[in-house]
Amino acid sequence: MSDPKGDPNYGPDAIATPANMVTILRLLVSPLLFAMISDSESGWLVFLLWSVLSFSDGVDGWFARRHGTTRSGAFLDPLADKVLILGALFSLVANGRFPVWPVVIIAVREIAITLYRSYWGRRGLAVPARRSAKIKTLVQSLAVGAVLCPLTTGAIWFADSLLYAATFLALFSAGQYIVDGSRAATTMGDRSGITR
Repeated sequence: MSDPKGDPNYGPDAIATPANMVTILRLLVSPLLFAMISDSESGWLVFLLWSVLSFSDGVDGWFARRHGTTRSGAFLDPLADKVLILGALFSLVANGRFPVWPVVIIAVREIAITLYRSYWGRRGLAVPARRSAKIKTLVQSLAVGAVLCPLTTGAIWFADSLLYAATFLALFSAGQYIVDGSRAATTMGDRSGITR
């Protein structure tokens, strides 16, 4: 099926979509980024690669809106985001630039909330993405970028402040997700006539 402009629209079960191709490319290039960060924590080349990989998330989103969202894209896109950000953060931990504890908190939060949302999703309850979670992802990206950019890499306080802010937002948004899931479960129980 095609739209009036001749662009193909993909069904929800499609895999080989333009959006997925961008997402898979991001995943394939990520190890190169991590190696570059481990070799040198700042520089224009590594900063440029980070910027391209970060902002290309908007490109696959644009393709998805234009050609139709898919189940595979709904899985791959957040996976690529997590791999990219967590990989970059742990690479900066490995070379001693970031402390380990906030990065571990962020990683545990990502895994826990992913499992939490999947748990409710399998039971027919959607726990939609929160604005605070999107801001958290942005602040994480800015923290990494602040280290990689030669203009700001010397301002250690700046990147660290962004990292701690991202850690706070990670915990805050996690709490919101837990509340959302509990409310959705209560609503479902009430509609089903289940007493709690």
